[in-house]
Amino acid sequence: MKQFIAILFFFTLISSCNKERNNNTMTDTPIVEKKYYYLALGDSYTIGQSVPATENFPNQVVSMLLNNAKPFLPARIIAKTGWTTDELETGISAANTEIPLRQTYDFVSLLIGVNNQYRGRTVINYQSEFEALLKKAIAFAGNKPEKVVVLSIPDWGVTPFANGRDRAQIAIEIDAYNSANKQIAQQYNVHYIDITPWTREAATDNTLIASDGLHPSGKEYKRWAEKIAAFFQTRL
Repeated sequence: MKQFIAILFFFTLISSCNKERNNNTMTDTPIVEKKYYYLALGDSYTIGQSVPATENFPNQVVSMLLNNAKPFLPARIIAKTGWTTDELETGISAANTEIPLRQTYDFVSLLIGVNNQYRGRTVINYQSEFEALLKKAIAFAGNKPEKVVVLSIPDWGVTPFANGRDRAQIAIEIDAYNSANKQIAQQYNVHYIDITPWTREAATDNTLIASDGLHPSGKEYKRWAEKIAAFFQTRL
């Protein structure tokens, strides 16, 4: 009987030790929080010409999501004032050489084309180059088009910079460019945000224009950022 009790005690002790070891293992295993990566591709409207970096729309998007307890890393922005579609293509390659890009980002935004229009390039030329960029954006998003957002081109014709120019013609050309990029965005099943009507409100509201009289203000970028952040939220 004593031997049976001793054996029972021994196995009970072993079982308790195993449970304690398992509990300690579970407790000591760190929980790795998911981090989100956002790549923003574009031109002056993406980099935020003439506003503080904190007020451009990619950085405002990240700030909004962080405030909503979403662990986003700082946005990787590849954009430069004056870039056309082909120059953005070259810029992406150069940026990857300087600081290697991630193979996959959780979200990608694309806004490009105003400088194509400004330089008088054709919509047909824009279509092919924009489509190539959109394909690249989708690839950066892990071939998940539902993680990509395209923004329409703002109408700079309503700004003080356009004084003396044919504002109506600028609007017509911007609309033609946007018709093209929207069609391509829909073809590839990516999310499309039409911010152009908002930018036209600057004709009667100068608080929506930056100090250079051409680019959007932080206030205007905030409206875009709210739309983009809300979209990202639905995909988290």
